[in-house]
Amino acid sequence: MNHLSLIIKREYLTKVRNKSFVIMTFLSPFIFVGIFALVAYLSSLNSDTIRRISVLDNSGLFIEEFNSSPHSQYKILQNITLDEAKKQAEKEDINGLLYIPKTERLEDLSKGITFYSEDSPSLSMMGDINNLLESKANALKLREAGIDAETIKNLHINIDANQETFQGKETSKLGSGLKLAFGGAAGYLLFMFIIIYGNMIMRSVIEEKTSRIIEVIISSVKPRLLLLGKIFGTTLAGITQFLIWVVLIVVLMTVVTSVFGIDPAAGSPSQQIMENKVEGGAQQVLQDIMVEINNLPILNLILMFILFFVGGYLLYASLYAAVGAAVDSETDTQQFMMPILMPLILAVYVGFFTVIDNPHGTVSQVFSYIPFTSPVVMLMRIPFGVPLWQQLISVVLLFATFIGMVWFAAKIYRVGILMYGKKPTYKEIFKWLKY
Repeated sequence: MNHLSLIIKREYLTKVRNKSFVIMTFLSPFIFVGIFALVAYLSSLNSDTIRRISVLDNSGLFIEEFNSSPHSQYKILQNITLDEAKKQAEKEDINGLLYIPKTERLEDLSKGITFYSEDSPSLSMMGDINNLLESKANALKLREAGIDAETIKNLHINIDANQETFQGKETSKLGSGLKLAFGGAAGYLLFMFIIIYGNMIMRSVIEEKTSRIIEVIISSVKPRLLLLGKIFGTTLAGITQFLIWVVLIVVLMTVVTSVFGIDPAAGSPSQQIMENKVEGGAQQVLQDIMVEINNLPILNLILMFILFFVGGYLLYASLYAAVGAAVDSETDTQQFMMPILMPLILAVYVGFFTVIDNPHGTVSQVFSYIPFTSPVVMLMRIPFGVPLWQQLISVVLLFATFIGMVWFAAKIYRVGILMYGKKPTYKEIFKWLKY
């Protein structure tokens, strides 16, 4: 075990002292925050864009509906033909011309209303125009039938059923959204961590193998200890880099938002929705969010996130190390990467498309026990309330599989690490397991 600690220390120091590792550790947060700030700035510019639309309403039914706002300006055209209006619109700096013909029946309006523009208009702008016209047309149709639209509106009842568990704990749609967001972020973070640092382990093994340094090391250290040392050492280096990223990103985001005055949410749909709420509504939403966050089992989420994160990474890291030992170059790894990536991709798809619909369904439960998919799927299920015994069974299965996978990978590692000049097949690797 003394050799194991030495190997872990060597792997860790080799990684953190590498120039490219140091550069990317400190450069990546600046790139991330820079892109984020650029997107926020461009979104704020986009939200400040004023829509200028000319309206030729020959029906005379919708003129009063087109009221200008800070983001939309309407110019009502009168005593002018359609051709003249189109020529005038082409010369002016506007988004387009909305033409509403005069028809005998309201039903014919939908076939005659046309929006003329130089290029294809945005979906949001056309959606706003269509909603405005549809609302007014329906009100007019009700009036034709002798029905008061305002009376129907007042008679309409909105129902938002309260949600509560059998134990009396209140839940809500907002809470479900927050749980899904946490689970999705945790699963995706693990997925990316495995991809990035699993490849780092694989490249490390390939480099030592091709430089023949491994022949010297293997003479005094058992392959299994060397494999574990590489996995743990690279894992610690990855965690160090990740923690530095988190600290730097938080600091840089604070500086960017306070010094440059960039609002990360500017121009986003959520920001626009908040702006449209009545006074006090935004504060109520924030209060609801804080209440839902306090209702989350924070301690359980943190502990299980650490266990599944570590267990899932170690499991896949052993496979990456085995692949690195079996080949001579990164180009030869492609045929072995698909069987490793498929369970991860499957876990992400099952998590996002099954857990969202039914977090306690049969499919979600089965995949949350399978060690190759449980780190992602179970992390996405836990916020929705998974019994502790199910979580513990999944964790035990995960780490037991990791121990077995280390034995499996060490078999391949022991033989493959000294094999040169030949691209192995699955059949040959299977034979190595018998040695």
